[in-house]
Amino acid sequence: MVDILVTVADITAEEDYLSPLLDVGYELRIREPGHRMVRTPALDVHIHLLEVKHPSVSAYLEFRNRLRKHAQDRDLYARTKRELLTQDWPDMNAYAAAKAEVIKDILSRAHPR
Repeated sequence: MVDILVTVADITAEEDYLSPLLDVGYELRIREPGHRMVRTPALDVHIHLLEVKHPSVSAYLEFRNRLRKHAQDRDLYARTKRELLTQDWPDMNAYAAAKAEVIKDILSRAHPR
């Protein structure tokens, strides 16, 4: 699965970014304050949309950078996702919660105390 982060100027201006994604086949999965997520019908690509100044943007980028630079963390995350994808999840929140501890662990190594 590929996760993509896209930042937009105004998350509430869905007409500026959502229609083009839906027109090419993406499906809206999450519409919550400050965050939208679309995915392909095959569930292999998730696009997270956040406002440019959303506080999660820096965390997403920090996590990506950590995975790029540290093979052990990259392998751990890949193994975790592969294992989780073999299970049935009642919704995306349950899946996200299941991988949250691994993400937190990886990010903690980016900022050792």
